[in-house]
Amino acid sequence: MSFIWYLIWFVVAVGLLVTVHEFGHFWVARRLGFKVLRFSVGFGRPLLRRVAGADQVEYVLAAIPLGGYVKMLDEREGPVAPAELSRSFTRRPPWQRITVLLAGPAFNILFAILVLWGMYWVGGITELQPRVGEVLPNSIAAHAGLKSGDDIRAIDGTPVTGPRDVIFGLLDAVSGRGDTTLSVRSADGALRDVHISVPDAAERRHLTEPTELFRGLGFEFWSPPDGVVGQITPNGAAARAGLEPGDRIVSIDGAPVKGFEDIVRLVSARPDSDLQLTYSRDGAQHSVRLHTSAESHLFGKAIGRIGVGVYPANMQLHTDLGPGQALGYAVHEAWSMTEIQARMFYRMVLGRVSLKNLSGPLSIAQFAGESAQAGVASFLSFLVLISLSLGFLNLLPIPILDGGQILFQLAEWLKGGPLSERAQAWGQQVGIALLIVLMGVALYNDIARQFS
Repeated sequence: MSFIWYLIWFVVAVGLLVTVHEFGHFWVARRLGFKVLRFSVGFGRPLLRRVAGADQVEYVLAAIPLGGYVKMLDEREGPVAPAELSRSFTRRPPWQRITVLLAGPAFNILFAILVLWGMYWVGGITELQPRVGEVLPNSIAAHAGLKSGDDIRAIDGTPVTGPRDVIFGLLDAVSGRGDTTLSVRSADGALRDVHISVPDAAERRHLTEPTELFRGLGFEFWSPPDGVVGQITPNGAAARAGLEPGDRIVSIDGAPVKGFEDIVRLVSARPDSDLQLTYSRDGAQHSVRLHTSAESHLFGKAIGRIGVGVYPANMQLHTDLGPGQALGYAVHEAWSMTEIQARMFYRMVLGRVSLKNLSGPLSIAQFAGESAQAGVASFLSFLVLISLSLGFLNLLPIPILDGGQILFQLAEWLKGGPLSERAQAWGQQVGIALLIVLMGVALYNDIARQFS
C-alpha cells in the first residue's frame, strides 16, 4: 500500500478527531459565556476564513490539517476592553475554566461512544470464540496445562467473549502480579482451571512488548489452515458455484492463494467481475467460474465479495442489538478501553510495561491506511481507538496538555489567586520536555518497527 494512501487517511483521522476535540472546548466555552475569538481547524496559513455571530468569531480552515485550536479572550495575551473583562478566560470562575478544559477530552470520548453505538445498533456484535491453537512444548502455557483445542471462558473469574478480552486480560495479569487463572473448556466439553505464572519481573516486562505475549507464553489462537473456507454465505457467489466449508482455495485467476489475506486482496480488487477459482476438496482439485458481487466501500468505492468466511460458524456468535442495548454496550466498551489504557500507561511509567508499546505518527498512519483499506467498519473501529486515546492522553497531568492546565486551575482555586508567572512558565517547560521525550520514544519505536 502506498505512502500517499497512508498519509491521506492519517490526515482524515487526525483532522476529524482534533476537530471534535477542539469543538468540545469551543461549544462549552460559548455556553458558559467565554468570549471565543477564533476556532481554527489546522495550523498555519488560513485557506478559508469566515467571521460570524454577535461576537464576530473567526472560523478558519488552515493549511496544516494536523491539529487545531480555540482562541479565547485572554488579558495575558493583550489589552482587553473593560466592558469585556468579565468574559476573559482568566476572569471566569475556576470551575468554568476547568469545565472548558475537560470538554475537549470529553467530546473525544463521547464521539467514540456515538460511533460504537451506531456500529452496534446497525451491525450488532459478532464474537469469535477464543480457542487455543498450537501450544509449544516446554512453554509456560504447556507447563500450566493449556492444550490445543481449549476454549478460554474466563480470566480470574471474569468472563471473556473474544480474543481481545483474552489479550487484555493476560497483559493485565503479566504486567501486574504475574499470575492468572484461565477457566477453559476442553475439546471434550470438560471444564477446568489453568494457572499461568510468570514470577520473573524482567520476563513479565518482556512479554508486554508488541507481538511477544503469546510468543513468550508459548501458545496462539486457533486459525484455520491457509486458504481453507470456514463459512459459505447462503446465496452468495461461492455458494452458487458449489463451494462448501472445508474447501481449500488454491488459486484465483491463476494467482496462487497462500492464505485468506490473498483471497480478500484478489477478490476485493474485482467487484462485479467474473473470476476463475480453483479449490481442493478431498484431495481433488476443481475449477469453477463465478461472478463477484460489489459492495460499497469508503467514499463509494466498490469492492468485490464472493461470500466466504475464514472461521466456522460454530466459532462465531452474532447478537443483534436494539438502540438501548447498543448504547449500553458502547458505553461499557469505551469505559473498558479507557480503563485498560490508563492501567497500562501507569504501569509503563512504573517500568512494568515496555515503552515499545508507544506508537508515533508513522505507525498511526499505517494503521489508518490499513483500516481504511479493510472497510468502513474497520476504519470506524480505528477512529474509536484513536479518539479514546486522544481523550485519555489529554487528561494526563502534563502542563502543556488539558490535564496539566486543569491542575493549574485547581491550584489557583485552592490558593485563592493565580499562580506566579514563574511557576506557570516552569510548568510549561517541564510539560514540553516530557512531550518531546514521549514523542521521541514513539518515533524511535516507529522507525525500529519499519526495520524489524
